[in-house]
Amino acid sequence: MSTTQGARARARIEVTAAIKDEARRQLAAEGASKLSLRAVARELGMVSSALYRYFPSRDELLTALIIDAYDSVGEAAEVAHAEVADAGSLRRWIAVCEAVRGWALAHPHEYALIYGSPVPGYVAPETTVPPAARVALLLIGIARDAHRAGTLSEPPLPADLRPEGERMVSDFAGDLPPAVAVALVAAWAELYGLVSFELFGQFRRVVEDREFFFRHAVRRLALGVGLADV
Repeated sequence: MSTTQGARARARIEVTAAIKDEARRQLAAEGASKLSLRAVARELGMVSSALYRYFPSRDELLTALIIDAYDSVGEAAEVAHAEVADAGSLRRWIAVCEAVRGWALAHPHEYALIYGSPVPGYVAPETTVPPAARVALLLIGIARDAHRAGTLSEPPLPADLRPEGERMVSDFAGDLPPAVAVALVAAWAELYGLVSFELFGQFRRVVEDREFFFRHAVRRLALGVGLADV
């Protein structure tokens, strides 16, 4: 790459980052549904046509912000998990869940973008799926390690749900029992329910010691999946 090409590449990276930063500021101030490329361009002192060379549409900018948010919470969870990688499965599970909560509290508007109300008229493309799966894959991996070590207790599974559990195993859960796959999906949804209730104010005047409550709740989720209480 020539010096000129390198300078252009760095400039593009810097402008792209500035566009995203301004878009995040607007998300915090106005919400995702009111995100406007023209408003972003105006705040950055750019003409709209110049901004369109970076993001041809509002939806493409939203997609970039969504991927960044999923990657950010995924990275936070992965770092937390790496710090306790040699611990027991329950400790690893709690570390991942606490990292998700910590990230959400530090980035409420980005959390709302990916786990709040859908943006009217926006349909997320397939490119958002791998980043969105990072936390779930960590939780699946913890359960899989326990299963292979013989420390995972298979939870009960109603007969009517067995076909769904078997489909889940085929789609994403590998060698896990169907009952564990079903329990993992429920726990994954309940994890974000806990975080959302705290972040969006539903726990007000209900739960006061939210950190301890959260740890207790996600521990129960782990036990429901079948992880050993050690």
